[in-house]
Amino acid sequence: MSRTPRTPLGLVQATPRTPHTFTFDGRTLTALPGQTLAAALWAAGILSWRTTRGGTAPRGAFCGIGTCYDCLATVNGRPNQRACLVPVRPGDTVTTQEGTGHDDDPTR
Repeated sequence: MSRTPRTPLGLVQATPRTPHTFTFDGRTLTALPGQTLAAALWAAGILSWRTTRGGTAPRGAFCGIGTCYDCLATVNGRPNQRACLVPVRPGDTVTTQEGTGHDDDPTR
């Protein structure tokens, strides 16, 4: 008897479409079509992509539903994008967000 692999894709017998590439802090990574930025970063073993304003403590996804704002990242030069909600698009450039994500005014 053949057993279905015990992976999410195996359990639903899904075949994902071809992954596309994006960059994170200069490193080329892949994402599946429709995958959120947080999910793609997790899949690559990256657990934090933001630092706090005051203590520069690392942050990543916490709630996973866009409520807590811990997962903010800079996507294509736009700071404060919630990585748990933003789908990765081919060619996106993502960088770790430092503090508020604004270079011109650290109090924002």
